[in-house]
Amino acid sequence: MNDKTAHDELPVRYALERDELILEGEWTIRNVDRLLPRLLKALRHYPRKFLTINLAAVRRMDSAGVMVLEHIHTFCESRGIKVKLEAIPPAIQTVLENFSGAKLPPRPAIQPESALERFGGVIYQVLYVDLVRFLTMMVDLIYFGVVDLIQRRAHRAGEFVRQALYIGVNAVPIVGAVSFLIGMVLALQSSEQLRQFGANVYIADLTAIAMVQEMGPLITAIMVAGRSGSAIASEIATMIVSEEVDALQTMGLNPLRYIVVPKLHAALFVLPFLTILADFFGILGGLLIAYLDLDLSPYVFYHRMIEVLYLRDLATGYIKSLVFAYIIVLAGAFYGFRVKGGAEGVGRVTTMAVVAAIFFVIIADSILGLIFY
Repeated sequence: MNDKTAHDELPVRYALERDELILEGEWTIRNVDRLLPRLLKALRHYPRKFLTINLAAVRRMDSAGVMVLEHIHTFCESRGIKVKLEAIPPAIQTVLENFSGAKLPPRPAIQPESALERFGGVIYQVLYVDLVRFLTMMVDLIYFGVVDLIQRRAHRAGEFVRQALYIGVNAVPIVGAVSFLIGMVLALQSSEQLRQFGANVYIADLTAIAMVQEMGPLITAIMVAGRSGSAIASEIATMIVSEEVDALQTMGLNPLRYIVVPKLHAALFVLPFLTILADFFGILGGLLIAYLDLDLSPYVFYHRMIEVLYLRDLATGYIKSLVFAYIIVLAGAFYGFRVKGGAEGVGRVTTMAVVAAIFFVIIADSILGLIFY
């Protein structure tokens, strides 16, 4: 049977050739009502037991077109004719899935990725996508950090002071307490060995140099990373989830410049002072152990400390604190802007920011130690 029927006055056509029904054009509510009776009339005299409906030439279809297919399917089945759809364009497949109850051909099964493919995807994500984003943000943060020292119009009034109080002043109790305990433990662990050689006085050298050059900046950075680095990441992530960052971009503001740069300036300003405070309390803890355990007077401890400490030692701790401040803010901002999902995503990137900040702080401390020593 060959029934080629064309209806030029309508943007929808069909052709019935042997065991294939070819549909063309726009099968929408404005067109199919006039064509359906003619199509069913042609199918009444269809002699075969199998019919394939080819949808390759269908440009558009809505729920009315889907109902036509349903009607054809029901009509054919009532006459013992099996119906199969083929050559379905992706857009039409989506419409059929949304509106149809007919038996559609299943989508091809997605083959699971092999271990090698997953490994390659991770490597690509880390070494290319994440690395490019990280380097771009690092350069942008340095650039805007320098430019915004002069151009302050991109910041909210009083934001620098607010961030300095939060990152610096509010961290004084915890930094001071931890540094004091670290100084005590450092002196206590060293006192027994020094006593064996009658070198009690060198407890001042060990405590002062270790705290000023190494432990003071490192302990301060770790405490600030856990306290303020997590806050930076969670704040930015929450702003992204709540679409506040999108609102800033709509207003023509650079989110990195508006949100992160004031935090960077505040961290660079307060972290050296926190480091000096950590040095003081750490040395004070060492002095306490030297007085109680080694019978070393505070006067002797002080003068010995003055003799062994040089300006280079103080400068080393100061430079380290600046580098650590930049790393903490960069890690918090990088992971904060990477958030995906809702509250769970915020918690995830916050944890990743703290871990990354502490890790890179230790790496930077090792590199700077090799450079300065």
